[in-house]
Amino acid sequence: MKFYPLQFDPILKERIWGGEKLKTVLHKPITSKITGESWELSTVEGDVSVIANGDWKGKSLTDIINEFPNEILGIAVHTQFGKQFPLLFKYLDAREDLSIQVHPNDELAKKRHNSFGKTEMWYIMQADDDARIIVGFKEKSNANDYLENLKNKTVLSILDDVKVKSGDVFFLETGTVHAIGAGLVVAEIQQTSDITYRLYDFERIDASGNTRELHVDLALDAINYNVVETQKEYTKKVNESNTVVDCPYFTTNFIPLDGAITVSKSGKSFTVYMCVEGTFEIEYNNSKLQYKRGDTVLIPAAMNAFVLQGKASLLEVFIS
Repeated sequence: MKFYPLQFDPILKERIWGGEKLKTVLHKPITSKITGESWELSTVEGDVSVIANGDWKGKSLTDIINEFPNEILGIAVHTQFGKQFPLLFKYLDAREDLSIQVHPNDELAKKRHNSFGKTEMWYIMQADDDARIIVGFKEKSNANDYLENLKNKTVLSILDDVKVKSGDVFFLETGTVHAIGAGLVVAEIQQTSDITYRLYDFERIDASGNTRELHVDLALDAINYNVVETQKEYTKKVNESNTVVDCPYFTTNFIPLDGAITVSKSGKSFTVYMCVEGTFEIEYNNSKLQYKRGDTVLIPAAMNAFVLQGKASLLEVFIS
């Protein structure tokens, strides 16, 4: 079997806070004016990615992992996670603020939902003037303080907000209270989990005139009430893999590609490239495949040598 770079049909999600930038900025095939998310690579139940190119076109990611677990996932990943794909890749368009939310850690998520927790990172691809995110508390807090402010609708006053620009990266460990602000397009890398506790939704109502469900009680023992440092500084050496995030769940490098790089891999893990700017090609086995901004490509672990070529900014993701 000849393994090759895999692309997938985007799984598009309407959201109350979504817009049209996934089409205008990233050229996704959206038809709705409130599309908030493009799930690029997923094995979440009910939302499993389907291959869009090559000999396996039409097969699901789950199908090929079941058939070739070591070759797709990598030996180390298969040993650690079995035949589960452990990460979820998305692009998000926030026309409005997302709800303020928190994700449980592995222990809580396993106990309550039989799921992974949800450690995640954001790469800011596009930011309107004065766009910001909400991350953590301004000062050390506690459950009583938090509930009192929630009751008085003053919760925003105790949460930290950060003005952001294109290229900024934020790493959010489980328990960090957070929200993506209006006017942002974000690349998101996270554990495979769709468990979110919604804490505050700005008193919004949906198309039917209803407010969205909050999960305040579930969140109380999931929240980290300490002040957290979430923004990641990183180098941008051209044609090198510059480490941005290195955690037990994933490693993300930033590659400013200008020309060609020969890549050699060990076979221990798959690799995913998200193109956040520009265009590039992957050359392997005398073939060339072309990619543009907003594309996401999965390199099976069995593809241990290939060439990246072009002028682009890439996020390179694998499991160490």
